[in-house]
Amino acid sequence: MLDDFKKFAMRGNVVDLAVGVIIGAAFGAIVSSLVADIIMPIIGAVTGGVDFSNYFVKLSSKVTADSLVEARKQGAVLAWGNFATIVINFVIIAFVLFLVIRAITRMQKKAEEAPPAPAKPSPEVELLTQIRDTLKSQSR
Repeated sequence: MLDDFKKFAMRGNVVDLAVGVIIGAAFGAIVSSLVADIIMPIIGAVTGGVDFSNYFVKLSSKVTADSLVEARKQGAVLAWGNFATIVINFVIIAFVLFLVIRAITRMQKKAEEAPPAPAKPSPEVELLTQIRDTLKSQSR
């Protein structure tokens, strides 16, 4: 049974999937940082210092805090700003993955395309070829 598991685990598809998951997780962390550290501050600067991740709706009268972290400690909140940030993360990840897959597909299409047919020889070359073939046939 252990040998069967080793064969299964070492199949190309399983190893490829594992590598894809690891790279995907790292890619997700990069995009999350891009959104949180670069894009959202720019959007905040354009909108007058707005920080979406700190926007929430109080669902309990016990909540009096102004920050999301403190509000969550006090009671139920609807953290719509945090959700908006995660949606922006998803859209950016999906768009970048689209671009990467599109580039890979184009490279694969170029590799699969048949090389172009050789150019037709010029009339002079055709005439010289005929003369050569005629001389060969006469010398026999």
